[in-house]
Amino acid sequence: MKQLPVLLALTAVSLSAALLPARLECEARVNPVGIDTARPRLGWALKSDGNGARQTAYQILVAGSMEALKPGSADLWDSGRVSSANQSWIEYAGKPLQPFQHYYWTVRVWDAAGRASGWSEPAQWTTALLQSSDMRGSWIAHPDHSLRSGPLPIFRREFRLEKPLRSAVVLVAGAGFHELRINGQKVGDHVLAPAWTNFRSTMLYETFDVKTALRPGRNALGVLLGNGFYNVAGGRYVKYSGSFGHPRLWLQLHLEYRDGSTQDIATDGSWKTADGPITFSCLYGGEDYDARREQPGWDSPGFDDSTWRRAGGVEAPGGVLRAQSSPAIRVQQTYPAVQVTEPKPGVYVYDLGQNFSGWPRVTASGPAGSTVKMIPGELLDKDGLVTQRSSGGPNSFSYTLKGEGREVWSPRFSYYGFRYVQVEGLKPEAVEGQFVHLDAPRTGKFECSNETFNRVHKLIDAAVRSNLQHSLTDCPHREKLGWLEQTYLMGPSILANWDLRAFLPKMTRDMHEAQTVDGLVPDIAPEYVTFGRGFRDSPEWGSAAVLVPWLAWQWYGDRRILEDAYPMMQRYSDYLESQKEKGLLSYGLGDWYDIGPKAPGYSQLTPQGVTASATYLEDLRVVRQAAALLGKPQDAQRYAARYDTLLAAFKKEFYQPGGPSYATGSQTSLAVPLAMGIAPAAARPKLVEKLVADIRAKGNHTSAGDIGYHYVLAALLQAGRSDVIFDMANEKTAPSYAAQLAAGSTALTEAWDSNPNSSQNHFMLGHIEEWFYAGLAGLRTDPAAPGLSHLILQPEPVGDVTWAKASWDSPRGLIAVEWRIEGGKFRYTVDLPPGVSAEVRMPAGAPKAIGSGHHSLESAFQAK
Repeated sequence: MKQLPVLLALTAVSLSAALLPARLECEARVNPVGIDTARPRLGWALKSDGNGARQTAYQILVAGSMEALKPGSADLWDSGRVSSANQSWIEYAGKPLQPFQHYYWTVRVWDAAGRASGWSEPAQWTTALLQSSDMRGSWIAHPDHSLRSGPLPIFRREFRLEKPLRSAVVLVAGAGFHELRINGQKVGDHVLAPAWTNFRSTMLYETFDVKTALRPGRNALGVLLGNGFYNVAGGRYVKYSGSFGHPRLWLQLHLEYRDGSTQDIATDGSWKTADGPITFSCLYGGEDYDARREQPGWDSPGFDDSTWRRAGGVEAPGGVLRAQSSPAIRVQQTYPAVQVTEPKPGVYVYDLGQNFSGWPRVTASGPAGSTVKMIPGELLDKDGLVTQRSSGGPNSFSYTLKGEGREVWSPRFSYYGFRYVQVEGLKPEAVEGQFVHLDAPRTGKFECSNETFNRVHKLIDAAVRSNLQHSLTDCPHREKLGWLEQTYLMGPSILANWDLRAFLPKMTRDMHEAQTVDGLVPDIAPEYVTFGRGFRDSPEWGSAAVLVPWLAWQWYGDRRILEDAYPMMQRYSDYLESQKEKGLLSYGLGDWYDIGPKAPGYSQLTPQGVTASATYLEDLRVVRQAAALLGKPQDAQRYAARYDTLLAAFKKEFYQPGGPSYATGSQTSLAVPLAMGIAPAAARPKLVEKLVADIRAKGNHTSAGDIGYHYVLAALLQAGRSDVIFDMANEKTAPSYAAQLAAGSTALTEAWDSNPNSSQNHFMLGHIEEWFYAGLAGLRTDPAAPGLSHLILQPEPVGDVTWAKASWDSPRGLIAVEWRIEGGKFRYTVDLPPGVSAEVRMPAGAPKAIGSGHHSLESAFQAK
C-alpha cells in the first residue's frame, strides 16, 4: 500500500542540561589489559537528559596510581582544557609509558554554555611489551618435534613468591592455541586463543592481570597447547593440510613487588613438558580426550614432575610478537537438547534446536575406558542419523572416561558448525551445545510488527555470530577461512549489530600480510592455502583491502586504520590497473552463486566484467577520497583520472542507451551501476523499472548472487522501492528467506534453496539486515560525517508493517528510533546522544534538522 502522510513536527523543546562523560575506553576497549602502543587512543561516550547538548572542550588526566588521579597531581598527563568536540581516538600525549604497568585516567568536558561537567568515573589500561627489549625468555616445545594431531603437549613451571606483590602481569602465546592455568585454575574465560594470523608475519600473545591468582610461597604455571591453524596435520576431515611447525610456547610473567623490585619468570629450559590427555586435535577434524591420561595436580605446586622431560628451545614462529587487541572468543551460550532420538539401537541423536558454531559438552558416568563418541552435523539423513554432507567430514569429538563418578567435558582446541549430535558408545547423561564466537560488544537491536522479518533477523544473526571468529569466516565447519568479499558487502549489516572497532584493525592487518609482492590481495586472509584461478584472484574479493579500511573510517572515524592501510590500498589498486584488458577487468568469480540454469558457482547471468570493473571503480573512488583526506593531492588526481578512464570504458562496453540497460540486463547488471551511482541520471528511472520488472516477473525473487544481491537491495532502497524489498522478503517460495525458514533453517544458508549439499550456516546473503535498519527503521549513516556524528533518518513504512524500532549503542552513546502507525497518525521518536545530529526525512514533508536528545515527530497518515 502507499502512504500519503502530511508532516506535523512535534519536536521536544530544547533544554539545557549538563553533560557527563561515560564508558571510558582505551583503544576502543573498556579497561583493556595488553596495550602495546606508546600512544594509546582514548575516548568516551556522553550522557545528558536534555536536548541539544554538545561538548565544546575536554580535559584528560592520566596517573600511575589512583591516589594521584586528581587535578594538580596527575603525574603522567594533564591535557589542560582542549577546545574540541572530539570524543574518540584522542592520542595520549603524556610522559613515556612503561611496560607491564597500570595507568589510570579520567576526563571532564565542557558544554556549549561553557559549563564543566564533573570528572568521570576513573578507568584504566595495562601495558604489555612496548618494545622488543622488554621481552624475556625464549620459545619452547615438546622435544618430539613431529607434526602430529596428537597427543598434545602440556607444560609446567613452579616458582616462589617471597615478598608482597604490587602487580603481576602475564603474557602468553601458544602457537597455535594455548590454555593458561595457574595454581590449578584456568586463567580467564577465553577459548581458541590467541587469534590466528599469518604466523610468519604476526604472532599474537594474550595479556592477563594475575595478581589475585598468585599466593605467597609456592606457585605453579601450567599451559596446554593446541594445533589450531598453526599445524593442520589432518587425520580426519581437513579443508587443506599445512603446517607452520609443531606447537610451541612463549610466556613471560612480570612480577613487581611492593619494595620496587621486579622479577620475570619466562619460558626457558627449566620448564618441564609431557604428553597431555588430548590425544587428537585438528581444527577441522575434531578432538579426542582420554581422561585416563590426566595427571591430577600437574598445574599446581608440589606436583612430582620427575618423569617429565625438559622442554626444548625452538625458533620463534617468525612473525612480529604483538599483543592481541582484537576481542577474545568465549563461550556465549549453552543449548540443552530439545529432543533425543534413537534411530538405531545404541545410537542416540541429540537435537540442540539451533545451528551454531562451537562444540558439544557431555556429562557422563561409567567405567574407566568407556568412550562417548560425538558426531556433529547440521542435518539428518532419511534414517534420522547425522550427515555431514553439507559441512565436511569426518569430524568427531570423543571423550574416554576415567571412571570417577560424574564427568563433564568439552573440547578445547577445535570447533564445528552443527545442530545435531550423534552419540555412539556409552550413552551420556546429557549432551549440550556451547555457542562459541568472538566476544565483540553487541550494539544493535531491531524489531518490527512483521514476524517474518523478526525471524529473518534472527536467522541472519545466527549465521553472523557463527562466523565472527578470529577471522570473518565463510562457514564454521567446512572451510573456516576468511573469504573477503562479504567483509565489506555485509559490512554495514554486521556493524549495525556489533562493535568491531577493535576487530577491523586485525582484519586489515591480515589482508596486508597476505598481499603479494606484485600487489595482489588474495580472496582469503590469512591465506593458509593457495587456491587457483578466481578462487585466489577476484577483484570483488581482494577489494576488501580498500573498502574495509574505508568502512572503518566511515563508521568509526578511525583515521589511523586508514593511514596504516593506505599503502596496501594503493598497491592493490595499482595491481588491478595492471590487470586490465581492453580497458576493463573481466576475470574472477563474478557474481558467485547467482541463480541461473546450472548448479550455483561461477556467475551465470552477469558478465564477470560488470562486477569486477565496477568494484574497481569503487576502489578508485575510495582511494581518491582517502588520498585527499590524508593530504596526498597528487595521488588523488592520479586515481581520479584512472576512475574517469575506467568509467568511460565501462559505459562503452556495457551500457545500452536504447533500452536503457546494462550488459545482459540481469538483476546484477542493472543494480550494480544504479547502486554505485554510475548510471546516467536520466536513465535511472527506467533502469529501476527494468530491475523491478525482472524481479516481479520472477515471482518477487532475486536472481543475484553473492556479489549482486547487496547491490539489488541498495538500488531498490535508493530508488524508494522498499515495497519491492518487502515483497521479496515475504515471498514464501524459494529463493527467499521465508523459504529457508519454512525448510526449518535456524541459521542463514549458503544456497537460497537450503539444499542439503550446501552449508546450512553462511552469512553471505544476509544483506537485508542493512535494509531492516536503514530502510524500514530509517537509521542511516551519513557518508559526509564519519564516526556517526550526523545521521540520515528516513523511515519507510511499507506493506503490513505497523511499527518498527532499531537502535545502535554507538561509541558516542545510544542512538534509537521507533515509529508506529496509530489512529491514522505516523509517529516517529528519535533519541540521539550528545554530539550527534540528524536530518529527519519523514515519508512526506520537508526534511527537518534535529540535534541530540529526545524528539517526537508526527504526521497524518493515509493508507492507499
